Amino acid sequence: MLEVAKSTLLILSALFPIVNPLGGSPVFLALTQDYPASARRLLARKVAINSFILLIASFLIGSHILDFFGISIPVVQVGGGLIVISNGWDMLKRKEDHDRNGEVQRKVNLQDIFRNAFYPLTLPLTVGPGSISVAITLGANEPHHLGGNLLAILAAVIGSLLVAVSIYVCYGFADRLAALIGENGMSIILRLSSFLLVCIGVQILWNGAKTLLHSLPAIAG
Repeated sequence: MLEVAKSTLLILSALFPIVNPLGGSPVFLALTQDYPASARRLLARKVAINSFILLIASFLIGSHILDFFGISIPVVQVGGGLIVISNGWDMLKRKEDHDRNGEVQRKVNLQDIFRNAFYPLTLPLTVGPGSISVAITLGANEPHHLGGNLLAILAAVIGSLLVAVSIYVCYGFADRLAALIGENGMSIILRLSSFLLVCIGVQILWNGAKTLLHSLPAIAG
């Protein structure tokens, strides 16, 4: 169980800053501020379920899809690391874009509340390319023998479930969270998450680059 706890903590610490439900909750609130609170929570639950399914699918079968297309894991690590770094750096430099949120909000009406649960509220607002890349990388690095694989799957389910619960809480109660933390508090949380996201991206990039560099002598030989 200690290994499951360690793997769960790794998955949670890697995915939570990228999914960033705290940072996404103001956008979700802006998109759904005309909806009643009960409808917003129901929509948040659907987004959380969709996010859980996407993360688990990426973790379990993402590497097999890569094998089908002949893409190696180190290359995915380098590419995914670059995406994560780019997203984190963009979030660090970006100021809140209220005009964009208002424009998106005008395109959403009450009749489309559940139609938009997957796109754009789940993908790419909540679970984007960075989250999917990290989930695939984490799944590919897990052991493939039966016992270790079962523990890895259990850790992935628990970690993804915790992320999904955090999505539901942050989105479903975004109005209360915004009032409690305040605009400055939300901005601070977003900046800290962005910095951690850059650090995670650098680590993912280095893991892939190190593997590629170690393979050079074998190719040369």
